[in-house]
Amino acid sequence: MAEAVVGGAFLSAFLQVLFDRMASHEVLEFFSRWKLSEEPLMRLKTSLLYINAVLNDAEEKQINNPVVKGWVNELKDAAYQAQDLLDEIATDASRYKLEAELKSKVQLFNLTSHSSSYKIELKLEEILGRLKFLAKQRDLLGLKEGNGGEKPSPKRPTTSLVEESGVYGRDRDTEAIIELLLADDGSGYNMSVIPIVGMGGLGKTTLAQLLYNKLVVENFDIRAWVCVSQEFDVFRITKTILEAVTSSTSDTNDLDLLQVRLNNSLVGRKFLIVLDDVWNENYLDWEVLQTPFKSGANGSKVILTTRNETAASIARTVRTYHLKPLTNEDCWLLFAKHAFGNRESTAYANLELIGKEIVKKCNGLPLAAKTLGAFDLTSDRIWLCEVQLEYCGKHC
Repeated sequence: MAEAVVGGAFLSAFLQVLFDRMASHEVLEFFSRWKLSEEPLMRLKTSLLYINAVLNDAEEKQINNPVVKGWVNELKDAAYQAQDLLDEIATDASRYKLEAELKSKVQLFNLTSHSSSYKIELKLEEILGRLKFLAKQRDLLGLKEGNGGEKPSPKRPTTSLVEESGVYGRDRDTEAIIELLLADDGSGYNMSVIPIVGMGGLGKTTLAQLLYNKLVVENFDIRAWVCVSQEFDVFRITKTILEAVTSSTSDTNDLDLLQVRLNNSLVGRKFLIVLDDVWNENYLDWEVLQTPFKSGANGSKVILTTRNETAASIARTVRTYHLKPLTNEDCWLLFAKHAFGNRESTAYANLELIGKEIVKKCNGLPLAAKTLGAFDLTSDRIWLCEVQLEYCGKHC
């Protein structure tokens, strides 16, 4: 029973990685460069989302229903095939970039890449065909969306707290942004906005938490952390900042009063504000929100984390900081921390080999490493054979 449940959770995490890869710069650039229609890519995402919606139900039913278990296994195989295709696209993009930088054999590469793009289109259509079949079976098997008819839980809000000992591979990123936090950007404004951009699960929030709690805070009079998420509610964000700055609650429902109070509270004070997980693309909303910020002292900073390049460009006053994936080495350290805890991974040589194969598929995403590492590899209950056979292609 445990193997089936954990396997389903594993697949759900894996699909989330796929969604983020589909929205990555490399994949979108590939389709744009060769003037390929993004419609098949959108169909791939839609098909996976349609199937992903019933995974909770499938997890429960596959325990007693071998037909559902077979459906889940087919879905895994199709998902791995999609992962291989996205890896192939990313490899093509890296190769093209290298050739362009070297300014050699570009013409020859263009010819071979057109051939490669055609093959990728064919593979994509093949995967779509498999998913279309699985989607039809989803309905025939009576799999239901959600979990027992309940609405999915809202996204968990973030806070400023972080366990620094559990962060790997972000020293250079931290140092680079600290330089921006302490620098005068020369824009002529008293406030600078520093966007941190990257796909979901890359660790933008963790990096912002590190910065928020570093010794650099001694350079600021006041700080505020706001988890914005998809609803850019100017009233709520303003109120959260005001309460953090004044260390008191506010009972007014009037945005004007809030902004006046915040404006007065920031006058002549150097502040650091983090706006985490911003999606807003409306410039006017941003203009309203940041109006009170202008009363702060020179050198005040706003860190903005987002997956959205447009959201970053609307607010930024300095160059956008694009966060990159972790190296396999750092990703392994993170995975091992969650998989083995205080135990030495070398004490479980066979499990260490499996874990390192899993890490390669995490594509440098800390969230994927933590999610997959959270399943205790040293437990007799866990999905060892399933991961070996169906994910890593290895054998017990």
